[in-house]
Amino acid sequence: MLNANQNNMSGMSDQIIATDFLLSAKTAVKNYAVALSESASPQVREALRRQLDVAIGTHERIANYMMAKGYYHAYNPQEQLQVDMKAADTVLNLQQQS
Repeated sequence: MLNANQNNMSGMSDQIIATDFLLSAKTAVKNYAVALSESASPQVREALRRQLDVAIGTHERIANYMMAKGYYHAYNPQEQLQVDMKAADTVLNLQQQS
């Protein structure tokens, strides 16, 4: 059975993994868009367009998951700031316990 600190860390780990995945998906969208705009071949453009669509869908699914879990408040910056501050406090507390 997890103690309170371990349970909090488990939830925090889920949030950290999801956040990292979301940031990676955002980066993929940007990179595919740039590559698409720079490509000259119709076949390459079509392949990149398909990959861009997949990346956008992945980003949407991750963002929806995070919003459902309360990890991401895309429409409320004040709430997102509170989530970010809580995560920062958790990290600082972990450092002090080490």
